Amino acid sequence: MASTILPTGHVVTRDDVALYRRDIGQGPPVVFLASWSLPSDSWSLQMQALSSAGFRCLAYDRRGHGRSGDPGRGYDYDTLADDLADVLEVHGVQAATLVTFSGAAGEAVRYLTRHGSRRVARLAMVGPTTPLLAGGPGNPDGIDPAALEALRGEIARDFPAWLEQAARPFGGPRLSQAMLDWVRGLALQASLPALLGFHRALSGTDFRAELRALDLPVLVIQGEDDQTCPLHLTGRRTAALVPGARLLVYPGAPHGVPFSDADRLSADLLDFARGG
Repeated sequence: MASTILPTGHVVTRDDVALYRRDIGQGPPVVFLASWSLPSDSWSLQMQALSSAGFRCLAYDRRGHGRSGDPGRGYDYDTLADDLADVLEVHGVQAATLVTFSGAAGEAVRYLTRHGSRRVARLAMVGPTTPLLAGGPGNPDGIDPAALEALRGEIARDFPAWLEQAARPFGGPRLSQAMLDWVRGLALQASLPALLGFHRALSGTDFRAELRALDLPVLVIQGEDDQTCPLHLTGRRTAALVPGARLLVYPGAPHGVPFSDADRLSADLLDFARGG
């Protein structure tokens, strides 16, 4: 079935999942994809800045996240890329700047290799999980798959407790406790099937060949002190694989730069969306 927009503002995908979306401002489109566990509200600071500067800012809650439907399935990158395709199509988006955070990098890359770049002009990846987090014979510096499975076990047993421990390294020392509490509250809206299913996808999917195939301007932005997705394993390798990509490292910044370095990130994204 073709995607539609409900009176509530939700986009109905091809497999009948209602995705909550935010659409603010007028002008060239910038489409924001949130990280694992977080909904579209997590981009509020950047959406406010770019919409005020003359851009149309569009974001949506991934299936099983925030205010979107929770189908209990479809957390693989093929399905998530199809969800993005439905959102772009139903809104008539053309020449968009895609902006991703963390695990959403794979959604954008898979969308581009699966659906093409007809609707997308450029891609910014903030703290990406690409090209491949899980270790193995072809990725000896990656994270032990057993450790990743143990982490998912902790999340399944007590996600609120795990989230409380992970929040400070995510946000770094400069982020206020009030902001950390807000981010944690957003993450707690995600369903357990979505948390576990999407984490398996973002940690185990190999994007090395797909990154080499990208043929549009790509900007990678990452905190130097990213303890969630170490810079040497993710951002540096991602930028090295994409032809012509540019890497911008924020000195001393953590993984959660949309919050810890919100003003700088907004300025850099604005410059990139303008073609800089």
